Parts: sequence; structure tokens; C-alpha cells
Amino acid sequence: MRPMRPFNFNTSAELFPAAIRKKKRAGFAYRRFGTAAEAVRFAMEELPADSLNGAYLQVEEARFDQNGIRSLYESEAFPLPRRPRTAQPQTDADAA
Repeated sequence: MRPMRPFNFNTSAELFPAAIRKKKRAGFAYRRFGTAAEAVRFAMEELPADSLNGAYLQVEEARFDQNGIRSLYESEAFPLPRRPRTAQPQTDADAA
């Protein structure tokens, strides 16, 4: 595995989550972030797993898919504290 190129986590970023077609509830829509670090943290900690699969992060001219986002989050250079993923609220259909 080759080392990752230096990445500027302070650059603004856009997150494009994948659409959730099988769910009745609306998924997350496009979102712009002041820094790539905030976008990466949101994607890994807040975005539902089914939206993260197929999502991509646009930072200047570079695009990062789910694996790229995960690599950025897990890199030693990631500047923000990491939190555990938030639990998804249970719906009536999930409880049945």
C-alpha cells in the first residue's frame, strides 16, 4: 500500500450521499461543509450506512468514494476527535 498524498482537511468540501431507494423516509441530501474534516466526520459518524454506500466527497478537483472517505477518517492526519457512530432511531417497522 502506498502512502497517502498530503491532504488539506481545511479545504471546503461537498458531500453527495447515495439515495435510499428502499426506505420510505427521505435520505440525506447534498450538503456543503466549511472544511473537509467536518464533511468526513459527518459522513462517518452521522450518515446512515446505507447512504454512505455509494456516497462521494468532492474536495476541489478530487473525489473520494466510501473507501476514500474511510481512509481520510482513519488517517493519522485527521484533525478532529473521532466519535462512535450514532445509533439510528428505531422505527415501528423495525420493531415488528
